[in-house]
Amino acid sequence: MAKKIMIVDDDNGILYTIKHGLEEPDKTYDVITAESGRKCLELLENNNIPDLILLDILMPDISGWEIYQKIKQNDLWKSIPIVFLTARTDQIAKKAGGFLGDDYIEKPFTIPQLKERIDRVLKK
Repeated sequence: MAKKIMIVDDDNGILYTIKHGLEEPDKTYDVITAESGRKCLELLENNNIPDLILLDILMPDISGWEIYQKIKQNDLWKSIPIVFLTARTDQIAKKAGGFLGDDYIEKPFTIPQLKERIDRVLKK
């Protein structure tokens, strides 16, 4: 059965690239996209619960850090693994992302690298 992955990013190009990269060619993943933090929370509230969330840190409406906190405060969602995806490469973001999240991936990345990291987190 395919693992359900939610991608939360305000860049439609990133959403499209990751969705198609993860779903093709072997259908290992079923990808849900959310173009904002608000959309992510709306999907979760509508019981669209993924096996893992790829979460951008820098978004205009609600930051990835804020979404992370909201997810972890909810008993129904707090066990969902979160992998931070970001163009932010400063030491504070790296340390916080690595400490809080299940993984931290800097943009740019390749789809094979992303699949490897997702698989590693899901096996934990």
